[in-house]
Amino acid sequence: MSMASIRNTVRDSIDRLGDAARVAAPPLLRIALAVPFFRSGLTKWDGLSLSPAAVFLFEEEFKLHVFGQVYDIPIPALVAALDAVAEIALPVLLVIGLATRLSALGLLVMTAVIQLVVPEGWANFHLPWAALAVAIIALGPGTLSLDDLLRCAQHSRTGQGGA
Repeated sequence: MSMASIRNTVRDSIDRLGDAARVAAPPLLRIALAVPFFRSGLTKWDGLSLSPAAVFLFEEEFKLHVFGQVYDIPIPALVAALDAVAEIALPVLLVIGLATRLSALGLLVMTAVIQLVVPEGWANFHLPWAALAVAIIALGPGTLSLDDLLRCAQHSRTGQGGA
């Protein structure tokens, strides 16, 4: 086998690997961001009801750290309920790839708020979560998503083709 042939084989293999990564990356990013939020969301529910512990956290434990001051969470029961719903709904939407960019944006906003509540978590948790959310917003849902399936269906209905 000649050097040119080996070079072409290696180049083709790398290209195939890149193609596979382009397909696999978006769902992997979506899952990586969804898991910690979903797991946190599960702890905030007691069956179909909001857990009393979740409300307690927002009333007594969680505080906003802003400009060197510490503030109570406003309307803690409502914020706890909204958080509990978002931590279940947004990760589910991310994993199935439906309203993907909007779901990632929602989790990015949640990450920013969490940063205000737990400022020491930025390097180990908040920065990677923010990076994942920004990557998902930038790259989109990918081909293995309901968003893409719906887009293809819409294009075929309007006669614009599927890709």
